[in-house]
Amino acid sequence: MLMSTTPTLEGHPIRRYHGVVTGEAIIGANMFRDWMASITNVLGGRSGAYENALAGARKDALGDMEEQAEKLGANAIVGIDVDYEVLGADNGMLMVCVSGTAVSVD
Repeated sequence: MLMSTTPTLEGHPIRRYHGVVTGEAIIGANMFRDWMASITNVLGGRSGAYENALAGARKDALGDMEEQAEKLGANAIVGIDVDYEVLGADNGMLMVCVSGTAVSVD
């Protein structure tokens, strides 16, 4: 499956538009990850635990979107948008939402 944030794929003319496809993934913060992030916050640097969790959520959301596109008969997704949102009363969860247009290309 070809996937792109651009509205077209160079060298692959769009032959059919199948519609909008989406994917969502929500990850919750846990005590260990929060504790490690607080240490990183004090010492400086990047929080590997959060980065890995976020990358996993993004991968899951993109995978869900790809499955939807395949069910529609598409072989590509164009115009992909990735959004991140903090959720929960204590901002303890992070949601990754992706959307794009399922298409058939040559």
